Amino acid sequence: MSGIVAEFPLSTDPPARAPALTFEEVYEQHYRFVWRVLRTFGLSRTAVDDATQDVFVVVHRRLPEFEGRSTVRTWLFRIASWVVAHERRRFRSKPEHAPIDDDISDASPGPFDVAARSQALREVERLLSLMDEEKRLVFVLMDLEEMKAAEVAELLETNVNTVYSRLRLAREQFRRLLEASHASRKGKEP
Repeated sequence: MSGIVAEFPLSTDPPARAPALTFEEVYEQHYRFVWRVLRTFGLSRTAVDDATQDVFVVVHRRLPEFEGRSTVRTWLFRIASWVVAHERRRFRSKPEHAPIDDDISDASPGPFDVAARSQALREVERLLSLMDEEKRLVFVLMDLEEMKAAEVAELLETNVNTVYSRLRLAREQFRRLLEASHASRKGKEP
C-alpha cells in the first residue's frame, strides 16, 4: 500500500492556487463517487473497498498539491483509474491469488423493500458487467453519476461527440441486455 502513494505520479508544474479543500470535505462529498467509479472499472466488491482506501490515502497525501485545473471529481477519477491499473498489475503478478466469491450475500431477513432494492442493484451490476468497458464507463458517468459530456470527454481523453456516441450505444446495449434478462426470467417462471 505504501508503494501506491510513492508511485503515484507527481505534477512537475508548480502548484497553482486552488480553493482550499480539506481532506474531510473531499472524503465526505466524494466517497460514494469514488466507490462507484472503482466498481464500474470491474473490481470485485472486496477489491473496491481496498482500492477506495488507496485512493483516499493518495488524496490525503497529495491534496495540498491539487492545482484546481480540473474539478475534484475529475482529479479523483484519474487517481481511481491509476489505482485500478496498479491493482490489476499487482493481481497479474500474483496469479496464485484466488479471488473471493462476490456472490456471497447477507442472508439476514429484512423488509421487502430492502430486498427488492438489493436484487435490483445486483441485476444492474450484472448487466453493467456484461457491457463493453468504454460504453459502461460513459453510461455510468453520464446517466448514473450525472456528469456533463464535456467532463466525461476530458476524463476519457476523447471528444464530446465520441462521448455522446458511446452513450447512445451504451443505452442501446443496456436496453437489449435488460430485455434479454426479462425474457429469460419469463421463460423460467412456471
